[in-house]
Amino acid sequence: MQGLEHSKALTISNADVTRRELMSLTAVAAGAVIGGQLMPGTTTPAAAQGIAAASTSLDVLLRVNGTEHSLALDPRTTLLDALREHLHLNGSKKGCGLGQCGACTVLMDGKRVKSCLSLAALVEGREITTIEGLAQGDQLHPLQSAFIERDAFQCGYCTSGQIMAGVACISEGHAGSAQEIRDWMSGNLCRCGAYDHIVAAIQDAARVTGSVRGG
Repeated sequence: MQGLEHSKALTISNADVTRRELMSLTAVAAGAVIGGQLMPGTTTPAAAQGIAAASTSLDVLLRVNGTEHSLALDPRTTLLDALREHLHLNGSKKGCGLGQCGACTVLMDGKRVKSCLSLAALVEGREITTIEGLAQGDQLHPLQSAFIERDAFQCGYCTSGQIMAGVACISEGHAGSAQEIRDWMSGNLCRCGAYDHIVAAIQDAARVTGSVRGG
């Protein structure tokens, strides 16, 4: 009988009830008490605030583009979010968030990594290079110049990741042929389909830097 009365109390009598009011009633129902106790899995607003207040941040020292940055970060912060949201280096793009598109590619100690899959707290002390740190002052990196000359981008969203992966591809010695470049760049997607131009740009930059090797 008590349960029936409680159910009646939650009955919506006003046909003009707003969506906010409906959601509020739903929340009340979800937090209904049984025998004076909260249902399993529920918590009070005060307890929720206590949990939030108890969460701690980590002091992380990131070395990005030759400069050290001291940050207080949630332990779950990815390197990508640390770059974009805390250091305001927006060149590295958020794409799939799963490490499949390559838009977030940066260099870590000279090797390409998907920054959306790396926790910022675990890369402390490593040398991180983003697209913003690739040029030397006003002098573009040879691959940046080649991308412009070869018109290797259209919408531009994937371009920073393509360039960073391309720089690694060249330094790793995987620019010996167009097919080799395609194989080693397969982790970076271009939804505009500019792959032929990207490959040509990497070949041009590899010749300029003298890093054309196969294997």
